[in-house]
Amino acid sequence: MSEQITLRVGQTVPHFEMETYDPAAGEFGKFSIEEAKRSGRWTVLVFYPADFTFVCPTELADLAVVHSKLKDLGCDVYGVSTDTKFAHLAWRNSEKLLADVRYPLAADPTGAVSKIFGVYDSGSGLALRGTFIINPDGNLVSSEVNFYNVGRDASELLRKMEANAYLVQHPDQACPAKWKPGSKTLTPSKDMVGKVFEALQ
Repeated sequence: MSEQITLRVGQTVPHFEMETYDPAAGEFGKFSIEEAKRSGRWTVLVFYPADFTFVCPTELADLAVVHSKLKDLGCDVYGVSTDTKFAHLAWRNSEKLLADVRYPLAADPTGAVSKIFGVYDSGSGLALRGTFIINPDGNLVSSEVNFYNVGRDASELLRKMEANAYLVQHPDQACPAKWKPGSKTLTPSKDMVGKVFEALQ
């Protein structure tokens, strides 16, 4: 699991590009982090081990359920694996669980991008289950990595994205555990020290 670049939350994501297959358009394309920054939109990268596997289509189908809500938050979503764009096309069109997947699938066949985010497994040539949120300035604001055998819950990704989007507009506030839109936030100050319970009432 070596040869990784240690990219930490809060740091600027370095330049990278990936070829993509876009099911919504039925076309191949390209993703560039520089273009994403110029667009002023958020980026979510969802790394998964491989096409034509078992847990992976369940995760991508779950992600498809919240995809429109993520788009409404100003967020572009990409599934990423070390497969080629051609494998992405074949898998998307043969696996029925992926019928509602309308976000692009990005190809990282050399593992170069997986290494940037620290999810590349050099022993297998695959990526671990990593989810990363990048803000419109190109900074990494959220990182989650699971091993091969544990699938993710896209509703938690949506919750984190909703919180990040909210905090851009309210930088003096903080979102507590299980925060959802409309819930009470915290405004840190010396008066709240030791009194978070009271602040949440």
